[in-house]
Order: sequence, then structure tokens, then C-alpha cells
Amino acid sequence: MSNDAAPLPYLLILYISGSTPLSVRALVSIRDICETHLPGRYELEIIDILLHPSRVAEDQVIATPTLIRKSPLPMRRFIGDMSQKDRILRGLGLSSAPGGGV
Repeated sequence: MSNDAAPLPYLLILYISGSTPLSVRALVSIRDICETHLPGRYELEIIDILLHPSRVAEDQVIATPTLIRKSPLPMRRFIGDMSQKDRILRGLGLSSAPGGGV
């Protein structure tokens, strides 16, 4: 069997509330993590709960910012300060080295 299988793409959803400083910081941090550690291997959906309140119940969001990893499974959820990149990387199953994977 070959080890050349392409890594699974990451499907991430970031819930924010408007353009508050915490929301902006979360967006910048998550985009940086994705571009550095998952280049070409991710889809990031940004949902502003002020514009799309129905999505809150759908994904059971209790606070913002919230990052949800829908895939690869198992689903993971991160709530609060997204600037703690090492915590986010560990939770996503990624190495802290750029381009690091699972």
C-alpha cells in the first residue's frame, strides 16, 4: 500500500459575532493557522451569528468565537480565545511546524 494518499481536507466553521475585536482576532488567527499548516487542504466557513442567527442552534453554538472542525472526524469544538495557536493546533491534530500534518 502506498503512503502517497492525499491528506483529508479540513472543513472548519468559525462562528463570530459582528466585527468585535475578539471576532477579528479570531478570524485573523484561524486564517493564519489554515494558510500556514493546511495550505490547499481546508475549507473555512465564516458565520456571523448576528447575520445568521439560525445557524447557532444548528451547530449548538453557546459562545463566540467558536471554531468547529466538521472533518476529518471526530468533530472538534474550540470556544473562546483563538490566539492560543498551540492549543488550536493540538486540538486540530496538527504539528506546530508549518505545513505540519497529522
